[in-house]
Formats: sequence, C-alpha cells, structure tokens
Amino acid sequence: MEWGALKMSEQPTLTKADLIAEVERVTELKRADSETIVETIFESIIGALQKGDKIEIRGFGSFRTRDRRGRVGRNPKTGAKVEVPAKKIPFFKPSKELKDFVNHSNGGSAAGAGSAQS
Repeated sequence: MEWGALKMSEQPTLTKADLIAEVERVTELKRADSETIVETIFESIIGALQKGDKIEIRGFGSFRTRDRRGRVGRNPKTGAKVEVPAKKIPFFKPSKELKDFVNHSNGGSAAGAGSAQS
C-alpha cells in the first residue's frame, strides 16, 4: 500500500480522517462509504478485543489484550497511596513484514528485503 497522497512531511500524525481520505481516493467511493469502511474496521478490532479475541492481520501484525496486575501507586499531587486495580490493556505486535517496511521504507521492494538479509 502506498501512502503517497498523504502529506506525511507536513502532518507527522496520520489521523482517522487521513485514513478515510485514502480509502476514498483509492476506491473512488463516496466519503460516507469510506468512513463506514474505516469505522467498521476499528469497531471490529475493538469488539474482538473486548471479547478477549486475538486479531491477526497477515503482513501487518496482531492485536490482543494483556493483563496488567493491580498495584499501589501514588497520587502525584498529594503523595497519598492509591490502589490501582488490575486491568486489561490492548497490545499490538507488528509482523516481520511491517518491521521490514518501516526499516526499508524507501529502499526498494520489501518483499525481497527479508530474503536478502542473513
């Protein structure tokens, strides 16, 4: 996927609106349809994580939850001890292909990058 139309040098943060605009550009769908597509993907990921499922997107990475133990923290303003309860946190693990794309962003084909390394 090429993000050439996105102005990454002018805007260092890729927003949901940018993703919607890219779907709109690539698919030539209406903006409302593109927004529905992006929202559906995000809602699907969130729903699966809420159920405790793992989401795997080949070539991109996987999403899952991790358990964080409860602990005793401190209120930074008063210094009083505060009980922080155990909770689940979302966790993303990038795929090898995504890591290769990030590390070889302008250095040719990412498909050949993995086989060239030893």
